[in-house]
Amino acid sequence: MRKAITEDFAAISVDLLMADYAMTILQPLQALSYTTGPIPVNGSPSGRAFSSQQPYVETDAHAGHVTVHLPVSVRGDRLGVLAVRLRLEHFSSESPQELQDIAEILGHAIVVAERDTDLYLQARRASRLTLAAEMQWQLLPGRSCARPEYEIGAQLEPAYGIFGDNFDWSSTADHLTLTVTNGMGAGIEAALLTNLAVNALRNARRGGLSLADQAYLADQAIYGHYRGRAHLSTLLLRFDLATGETQIIDAGSPKMWLLRQGKPEEIECEAQLPLGMFEDTHYTTQHFRTQPGDRLLFISDGVYDVASAAGERYSEKALARAILGTRLLPPSQVPRAILQELVGHRAPADASDDAMVVCLDWHGRP
Repeated sequence: MRKAITEDFAAISVDLLMADYAMTILQPLQALSYTTGPIPVNGSPSGRAFSSQQPYVETDAHAGHVTVHLPVSVRGDRLGVLAVRLRLEHFSSESPQELQDIAEILGHAIVVAERDTDLYLQARRASRLTLAAEMQWQLLPGRSCARPEYEIGAQLEPAYGIFGDNFDWSSTADHLTLTVTNGMGAGIEAALLTNLAVNALRNARRGGLSLADQAYLADQAIYGHYRGRAHLSTLLLRFDLATGETQIIDAGSPKMWLLRQGKPEEIECEAQLPLGMFEDTHYTTQHFRTQPGDRLLFISDGVYDVASAAGERYSEKALARAILGTRLLPPSQVPRAILQELVGHRAPADASDDAMVVCLDWHGRP
């Protein structure tokens, strides 16, 4: 693709920059699997295109060229940025859109290529992942997703050393299913527990089972293996894309917040047993109506249980302020912003647990 762009647009250079797991830097993809010269997302032209998901044109009249920075994404999942440098005489008002079409094709090509090469996955790493984090990232559906009815953004921290937190989503023509999990323990044991739970939930979902039966099957799979020695907190939701009618099963600690008409509040759900705690547990669904314009946030205990160096917990009041403070950001940027504030609260102490934030903006159907 670099050769085609160079020939068709007389480009001086063509560079692909991949977003790292922490979503803080963009790393140029070089020959083989080596990356050099990371570029910060904040304060850089490429970062501006990545954050806004719009082409950004950087002009250097003195040098006589322009650099077009183009977001590379697939169905709302932000992968990186394509930077194309052109001479001024070869740039026109149509160039950004023409190049953006190519960047969209490139995004789909990367997703397919990741099935048989580690090149792009390696380019996302600013440092080595722990084995537990490697297992957890491979489970995820992406870090953001966009459809006419909704937009989702999600992030895990510490990105290179996560343990048991996880999120998953899947949509059909009529429904969106979203699960947020928080496995007990740390390291490999937590990752193994989460892998079992997520795949059990997927197996039940793909079998066409109801939300309650999905929870029941995953509960039995975990209990059958661990016999109650380990369990997993999870929040399961199923949204009707046409009406906003939402089924909820609250089986543990992940919390759900609603931002509606500028007012943040925690949604108190009917608490049920975590998955795998006891044999033959039955689950019931609670009903909620999601309205166009609503923002839902799902937050793990690694956020609201974190303590500062002085031992002060990250209070619900502080979390409400963070939710209000990020209300103008798109869902893809909200989790990163909230988790960054969490780092400021915790500093200089290291994280004792992983933390997860999932943000869902509901648009609904006309």
